[in-house]
Amino acid sequence: MAGLIARLWPRRPAETKHRQRAFDGARVDRLTASWIATNTSIDQELRSDLDRLRARSRDLFKNNEYAAKFGRLVRNNIVGPEGFILHARATDPSGKPDIAANRAIELAFWDWCKARHCDVIGRRAFVDVVRMAVVSMARDGEFLIRRVRGRGKFGYQLQPLNVDRLDTTLNRAPSAAQNAILMGVEVDSARMPMAYHIWTADVSAGSVARRERERVPADDILHGFVGQEEEQTRGVPWLHAAMRILNDLKGYREAAVIAARVGASKMGMYIAPDGVPPNGEEGSDGNFTTDATPGQFDVAPPGYDFKTYDPTYPHDQFDAFCKGTLRGIASAAGVAYTSLANDLTDVNFSSIRSGVLDERDEWMVLQNIVINQLLVPIYEDWLDQALMRGMIRMPNGSALPAAKRDKFADHIWQARRWQWVDPMKDINAAILAIGNGLASPQQIAMQTGRDIEDVLDDLADFMALAKSKGITLPYFGQMQGEPDTTDART
Repeated sequence: MAGLIARLWPRRPAETKHRQRAFDGARVDRLTASWIATNTSIDQELRSDLDRLRARSRDLFKNNEYAAKFGRLVRNNIVGPEGFILHARATDPSGKPDIAANRAIELAFWDWCKARHCDVIGRRAFVDVVRMAVVSMARDGEFLIRRVRGRGKFGYQLQPLNVDRLDTTLNRAPSAAQNAILMGVEVDSARMPMAYHIWTADVSAGSVARRERERVPADDILHGFVGQEEEQTRGVPWLHAAMRILNDLKGYREAAVIAARVGASKMGMYIAPDGVPPNGEEGSDGNFTTDATPGQFDVAPPGYDFKTYDPTYPHDQFDAFCKGTLRGIASAAGVAYTSLANDLTDVNFSSIRSGVLDERDEWMVLQNIVINQLLVPIYEDWLDQALMRGMIRMPNGSALPAAKRDKFADHIWQARRWQWVDPMKDINAAILAIGNGLASPQQIAMQTGRDIEDVLDDLADFMALAKSKGITLPYFGQMQGEPDTTDART
C-alpha cells in the first residue's frame, strides 16, 4: 500500500533558493529585470497614457511620411472611393425578395447620404463622415459621433465630434446612487455605456469652454473603437506599437541627412601647432571660424594648420537599416511592407500576392468592425425616422408603413474589394470554380465588391439598350436566344 501511495503522490523535491521556473518568459534575472511583470487593466493604463498616446499619434499623422501613408491606406482600403454600399433585403412572407420595397429603401437612403441631409452643417456627405470616423479610429483610437434626431429632411443627421471632448481625466467610483464614470464614459455595473460626459465645446476653444460638460445619453452617441482587451472603455491609436520606432527612425534619417549635407561641404578645424594662437583676427570666442560653403576654398590664417573633417555617413548600410526598421513598423501596423514603404524592389507576383492576402484579411476584419459599430446603428436610426415621417415611397407614391419596420430592417453592407495584379488568372479561376460547383456567381460577385442583383440589372439594362440600337453582340445575342453566327475560328 505504501508503495502505491508513493507512486501516485511522489515526494516533491526540496525547493532551492534558485529553483528553475517552468516558463522562460517568467524568469527574473539581469536580462529581464526591466521587463514588466505586473498585471494592470487596460483602462488603468489608458487613464495615464491615452492623452499622450493620442497627441503623439496625431503628430506622427501630420509630420511623419509613413504614418501619413498609413492613414491613407486606412481610408482607401476600409472605405474606398465609393464607400460602403447598402443593400436592403426585405422579403415577403413567402420568403421572396420584396424588390419594389428594397429599391425604395435604397433610393431614399442614398438621398439622405447627400451632405445637405446627412451632416448637421451640410458639408460632408455620408461617405465623408465614414472616412473621417475610420481615420479617427486609426489616428486617435476611436470615433465619436452624435446622433441628432428630429432635424433635417429625414429627421436624422450626424454630428462628428473631436474625441478630445470626452474627458479622459473624468473618473468616478460607483455607488448605490450613481454609476461609475471611466474616462468620461458613464457605465453601469456591467460596464454598459449609459451616458457620455462631453465638453460643450471643443477643448481648443479656450479655458472657459472647458469648464462646462454635458451629460449625453448613450443612445445619442456613436462611440466606436477596436478592442484590445476585455472590459475596455476607450480606444487606443492603431500605431501604438510602432510610434516609438517611427519617431526614432525619423530622427535617424534626419541625422543622416544632416551628416550628408555636412559631408557635401568642406569641413575642418584650424589648429595652432603650439597651442598658442598667432596674431590675427579671432572670433568672439577666441577661435577662427568660417562658413562651410560648397565649392569654396579659403586660406588658412598664418601659423595655423587645417585639419579636414570628412564624415562618410550615411554609409552603405543606411538603406538596409531603414528597410529592416520599416518591416517592423509595417508588422505593427498590420499592413504589407510594400504598401507602407512604396518599395517594389525584388518583388514578384507570388511574393506580393502572399503579402497582400494577409493585409486584405486585416482590412476586411476592420471593415466588419466599422459595419457593426457605425453603419448598422446609423441605418436602423435612419430607418426609424424615415418610416415615421413617410419619407420612403414606392413608385406609386405610397409610403412604406412604419408598422412593418422589422421587415424593412433586414439589410447588408457591401464593403469595397480589390482587384489583383493579374486579374486574368483570377477570372479564369472563378469561372472554373463556378463550373465545378465550388462557388456561386453571388459569391464571386461579392468578392469583387458587387451585388449579384446589381450585376444582373446592369446586364439587363445593357442588353435592352443594345437591342434598342439594333446592335447584337455575339455573347449577349446568345443570352437573348439569338443564334451565334460568328465563325468559331475567329
